[in-house]
This record gives sequence, C-alpha cells and structure tokens, in this order.
Amino acid sequence: MSLGRVLQRSRYEFVTVTPDTHRRVHARAERLDGSRARTLRDVFGWNRSFERSLVADDVFSLLERANVVEAAGPLWRSRVRFSTLGGKLFVHSGFPTVDTDAVFFGPDTYRFCALLERWAPTAQRAIDVGCGSGAGGLVVSARASEVVLADINSRALAFAEVNAALASQEVTCVHSDVLEGVEGTFDLIIANPPYMRDAAARTYRDGGGAFGEALSVRIVREALSRLAKGGTLIVYTGAAITDGVDQFYAAVRPHLDREDLSVIYEELDPDVFGDELEQAQYAQVERIAAVGLKVRVPV
Repeated sequence: MSLGRVLQRSRYEFVTVTPDTHRRVHARAERLDGSRARTLRDVFGWNRSFERSLVADDVFSLLERANVVEAAGPLWRSRVRFSTLGGKLFVHSGFPTVDTDAVFFGPDTYRFCALLERWAPTAQRAIDVGCGSGAGGLVVSARASEVVLADINSRALAFAEVNAALASQEVTCVHSDVLEGVEGTFDLIIANPPYMRDAAARTYRDGGGAFGEALSVRIVREALSRLAKGGTLIVYTGAAITDGVDQFYAAVRPHLDREDLSVIYEELDPDVFGDELEQAQYAQVERIAAVGLKVRVPV
C-alpha cells in the first residue's frame, strides 16, 4: 500500500489496454529504443524494465519489501502494475498475465465499472462476486452501506484489500467460490466473471462450458436465490455468438423465465477479443460480444 501512496502523491495515471495492444506497444518501443523505462508510467503501467537509478531509493525499498521487483539482466522489473479508474488507483498483476492465479485489469474492467455507474442502485448490503482487483465493488461502495469483495483467488483478495485501502474504503474481503463462502442475502450482487475458453485454465480468464459461459450462468443461478426483496443483480460478461445465437443468453434464459423478475439485457460491445476466433475452441464462433445483464427481484 505504501508504494501506491507514493504513486498517488505523484499524480500517477495509467489506463490499461488489452494484452494485444500492450504487446504491440512493447514491440514498437523495443524497435525504437530497446523498450527501457524512462518514467514511472513505463515502470508501473507499461511494465518495462528499468535502470536502478530511475527509481528513488525509498520507492525501490518498497518494491523489495513487498517482493514485487525482480532482476531482468542488468535491469529491474516490477511484478505488479498500477492502473487508474475513476480517480482511484488499482494494483494488479504484471504483464503478461500468464500465471494461473494472475489478477487481470483492462478494458473489461472499465466497461464493467461504467455499467455499474449507470445501473447500480443504492444498497444496504452489496457483494462483488469474483472481485479480482476489487474495482467493481469499490465503484459501488459509495452507494452501499456494506460491501463484500469475494473471490476464489487468494492473490486477487490480497490486491483487492490493498486497493480498498488506497481508496480509503471499508470493505470485507472473503475467500469464496461464487457465493458459497458468504452468508445471508444481498440488496446488490455484481459480477464481472471470466468468459473465455482458456487452454491454460487461468482463473481470471477461463469461464468453462462450451464457449466460456458456464461460470456466468452459475453466478446468475446462485445469485437469484440470494437477493433480498427488491434486490438487483448486475453481471457484465462476454457472449459467444454462433450462427447469430447468443450462447450466454440462451443458457441463462431458463433461469430468468419468471414473471416476477425485471430483466434488462444489453449488448455493450459487439466485437471483443476478435483474435481469439483463430483458436480451435472458437471454430464455431462468429464474434464475441460484451454484454450486460440486470435482474431485479420484486419487493
């Protein structure tokens, strides 16, 4: 957290892009100047290797103390990145996010939080299921009396706890497989679950099922039974489209087929992760869309 405070005082800002864009920018920098970091944005945003002299002694000591710096030949490299969103600072995994327990932050995070700003009501008790960096839960914390950040990934919970402290927000972090590790009902349940088919089975990315939809469907199914009267569920996820059919909505629709539910479903971006269509598991998929689902139960 101390490192984050240093970056906050320096007015650090960085918007994290897709991995593909990150690789392209890295490659361009490598061609031009060897991709060596010149600023703190290079070190903690673009995750470039840096000379020891670039980072002040107190900052480098914080990196060592937190065990988030490693040697890169004669240079050094941070093992974490910092991104900004809505005036808040978030720590998450370094690039590339290849570890099975990596904590991802990127364009989906920004779209998810923008959806919450538009859709999330005020709530007494809210939970961010599969919270990752905790961005979603921290965005709605201004609208909720109590916020729970839940994840099955211990590294995610560690980062989320730091990010909550950096945002000066009181939250409860809980290790939980969806909602199994928490008790009671919630007025607001939000989730931005993984929705890809990932050969490496990385926790933050692999949604399971035929097209990556399984975890999103499970969250909807289990959340409906844990909403308080008048409660709201908001899910931001991805939907594989095959022959014009939205596979996520087709799978989740039977759980929403109740006259008492108020349902809003929006396609937020018609084409995300298009490069994945070259993979064998997406041979039947014509596009992947970013979608938002809002469900409200009656009072």
